[in-house]
Amino acid sequence: MTNNVSSRIDTPTNISLSSSVPVSELLEYKTVSVFLVLLVCGVGIVGNVMVVLVVLTTRHMRTPTNCYLVSLAIADLTVLVAAGLPNVSDSLTGTWVFGHAGCLGITYLQYLGINVSSCSITAFTVERYIAICHPMKAKTVCTVSRAKRIIAGVWIFTCVYCMLWFFLVDIQVGQDGHVQCGYKVKRELYLPIYLIDFAIFYVIPLLLAIVLYGLIARILYLSPLPNHPDTSATTLRRSCREPSEAGKGGRQGRPKSALSSRKQVTKMLAVVVILFALLWMPYRTLVLINSFVSTPYLDAWFLLFCRTCIYANSAINPVIYNAMSQKFRCAFRGLYRCQRQEAHQRTLSTIQSGFSTVRDPRTSQANSNGTNENVRRTILNTATDPSTKQNGSSHQEIVNGKKADHPTDISLATFSFGVDPAETLATADEDLDRPSSNNTTVKFAGTHTINGKQEKM
Repeated sequence: MTNNVSSRIDTPTNISLSSSVPVSELLEYKTVSVFLVLLVCGVGIVGNVMVVLVVLTTRHMRTPTNCYLVSLAIADLTVLVAAGLPNVSDSLTGTWVFGHAGCLGITYLQYLGINVSSCSITAFTVERYIAICHPMKAKTVCTVSRAKRIIAGVWIFTCVYCMLWFFLVDIQVGQDGHVQCGYKVKRELYLPIYLIDFAIFYVIPLLLAIVLYGLIARILYLSPLPNHPDTSATTLRRSCREPSEAGKGGRQGRPKSALSSRKQVTKMLAVVVILFALLWMPYRTLVLINSFVSTPYLDAWFLLFCRTCIYANSAINPVIYNAMSQKFRCAFRGLYRCQRQEAHQRTLSTIQSGFSTVRDPRTSQANSNGTNENVRRTILNTATDPSTKQNGSSHQEIVNGKKADHPTDISLATFSFGVDPAETLATADEDLDRPSSNNTTVKFAGTHTINGKQEKM
């Protein structure tokens, strides 16, 4: 019975399991493990959340391919949260701290995210193949509504399939009191389950991707682009037009831009598939080998390397989108600018509310004395400004036998005192509409009162 328990404990159960090798208790190992996991998971969580936001909030980003990328981003978020974050507690405490329910739920979410990500990659690979190799069929097959139905079917199927893990894992306690989440079945029973999982969600998707991307490459690079009217708009589902293409707008640039856009999207998705294969290979190979050997290989540093590769696979996809797709790059920038514009709009609203308070009649009446004085000083300064004299035309009138120059072009448009211009003008008229020592009153309505008589300017 002891040997049976020991064999079950030594077998790695999920990607957050910490090994029982003594090196895992070293401070150096814990520091490196926690730093790498937090760094990769932090970048991955932020990046995948941005992918979801830009597709859901930007209308022209809602394309069939991007719908599958949203599904992939949600699956990657599930892996990072359910596998990466519990690994931090494993590294710090050296034991499982989430109990029986946590063992079942976290293991279920881990495999759910892993399998959905594999299915999402397969889905957008098939969608790209139909869109490029069968553009006429893509008009009815490659649509957003169909993509949503396929994604819903993938999640439902995977949720049901992964319920199997509820009956395979349980809390295991070693002879030294070390608690971990492990299998409650023998290795002989687990082996066929893992091989089926390995074939459905790793081998078959990769083989299918190799074949389909080979056919896509033949169309893009070896065969001429099919000349179908309006197929570029239907098959490419272009999510964002580059400024240069929008500026050209000519028919001559469309075939070239269509082919370039197809190649760009295909390269980006092919890189996603290649990284999925490479980064999952160490862990898949390790579990496959340990399923057949009598003594499993559980080197702590190699296990850390395998887990880091898995987390990196879930975190690197948004980086690829930003680096290889100008559409996603401008969408990410637009998301950042929208946040800044919202903050700016809130600031403007606050300022406008302050202006409305100043424009209140009672407030204007209370501050009329100070405002009148400021208006009088500004008008005098403007009247003596050389630039104002050059722009305005002057004329002379006889006032009590003396000549007086009156500028006829005095504008209050440049005066800003936090009040409404009409109110400022009215206040200025009231303040200046008083007889001076020489019986001369200047009014902004374009009249002069000279010795009790009004004359038009």
